[in-house]
Amino acid sequence: MNRKNFRIPFIVIVLTVGIVLGIQIQKVFSDDSLRTGIRKLNDVLTYTEKYYVEEVDTQKLVESAVNGIMDNLDPHSVYISPEQLASVEESFRGDFEGIGIEFQVVNDTLTVVSPITGGPSEALGILSGDRIIKIEGEDCIGITNEQVREKLRGESGTKVSITVHRHGVKDLLDYDITRDKIPIYSLDTQLMMDDKTGYVSVSRFSETTYKELADALNNLKQKGMTQLVLDLRGNPGGYLSQAVDIADLFIDGKKKIVYTKGRRTEFNEEYFAAKSSDYEDIPLIVLINRGSASASEIVAGAVQDWDRGLILGETSFGKGLVQRQFDLPDNSAIRLTISEYFTPSGRLIQRDYKNKKDKDDYYSELMEREEEEGDNSEHTAEQDSTKPEFKTESGRIVYGGGGITPDYIVKTEDLTDYTTELLRNNIFYQYVLQYLESNKKLSDLYENDLMKFRDSFFFSENDIEKFKTFAASKKVEFKTEDFEKEKEYILTRLKAQLARNFWKNEGWYTILLSTDSQINKALTLFEEAKSLANLK
Repeated sequence: MNRKNFRIPFIVIVLTVGIVLGIQIQKVFSDDSLRTGIRKLNDVLTYTEKYYVEEVDTQKLVESAVNGIMDNLDPHSVYISPEQLASVEESFRGDFEGIGIEFQVVNDTLTVVSPITGGPSEALGILSGDRIIKIEGEDCIGITNEQVREKLRGESGTKVSITVHRHGVKDLLDYDITRDKIPIYSLDTQLMMDDKTGYVSVSRFSETTYKELADALNNLKQKGMTQLVLDLRGNPGGYLSQAVDIADLFIDGKKKIVYTKGRRTEFNEEYFAAKSSDYEDIPLIVLINRGSASASEIVAGAVQDWDRGLILGETSFGKGLVQRQFDLPDNSAIRLTISEYFTPSGRLIQRDYKNKKDKDDYYSELMEREEEEGDNSEHTAEQDSTKPEFKTESGRIVYGGGGITPDYIVKTEDLTDYTTELLRNNIFYQYVLQYLESNKKLSDLYENDLMKFRDSFFFSENDIEKFKTFAASKKVEFKTEDFEKEKEYILTRLKAQLARNFWKNEGWYTILLSTDSQINKALTLFEEAKSLANLK
């Protein structure tokens, strides 16, 4: 046999096999599937734009495709349109540029709820309850919330003129307001509940939250605070770094606060306490509920794992995923989950989402959650064979995979249909505006003294009847049984709304917290919190 003739076909066979194998290997180890997908998406858009029976909005189709991609990931990976991105970044940044008012549109009229402290409107003397009826000389009756923002916000240094109707003042008032940078505070309020108990409510974790909280604690300490209620109820989270810094205010030494793990190792991070503070040895109670998520759960989880204080309220949301923002060329962005976070003991706080039908199912699950009230310091309430066990520093068993479950479970009472309708139709605020028209000297009566107002002001029976009539005139049908069941809450909320008109958020919270069942329970548990943390 001629060896030379045999070698040629053999070489051809080897080369052919090599080429085929090379192609298959390249498919496995390259981004070929990604390129194919991009090409496919491009073809679909091209054919649709070129041949579809009607003109199409290509940008809208692209956004729909991007949203479709996000919908097939986890519930917290999202697309943010260019229109949404500015307001989202503003809320996290902690400021915006404008005239500095909180407002509501009531009966088609732009009404000042409160001038923002330190803003240009407050400096000019604009008051709660003022009705803005003209902007730049044009009537603004019937204005929408979005139109208010468009007309009153603008670059610092620019001016806008408004005309105000103020009750008790015969003539209209004209103001020329120079817009300025307006702070968006992430602390709703700070106050002393008694001679030793400080209270701080944190609504989100923005760029400025740590500084705001540190300043608030220093202020409360000067007023005699020796124990603290930190309210994170309804706080949806924000910056992880801020959560770490805030937990560090209360956790001593170099203890671990949180760590993250991702598919890519560069997203694996560990965060530790680093600074000492004056608040590492004060009795601490942290309030959470089903609206407390993400960064709130990092703080609550660290406090619980180190037995640093008591957690009270309802089981938190259960969001243990970390997102990173990637900006897109048209000023939109995606927030993409890059890792999961774990508490110091190793708990993954993220609850199950992979076995849910869709995002609606994932979110509605929160409303179906049933919890039994009481002492849960040994965490028997969430005991479940499917949940992994972990231990706190003192050896208490806690569970992962479903949010932070409190050491004391105190539920928020569901509101009756009547109260829900009062809130939905903004009846409390509207009635208080009318009440103030007939009681113009109320602030003089209480000499601007919030505590005097808290202890001695009560609505008369005649006021209560007028409130019922007013609500009925706004098509909120009176329900006797519902009203009697929640009479204390309704009257307290009315009183808080009135207090807010004079003392802003401090007035609102001072009154409203007096009937808050979770707060009242917290005030009885400081000795236990002190013992748990081994404080002297």
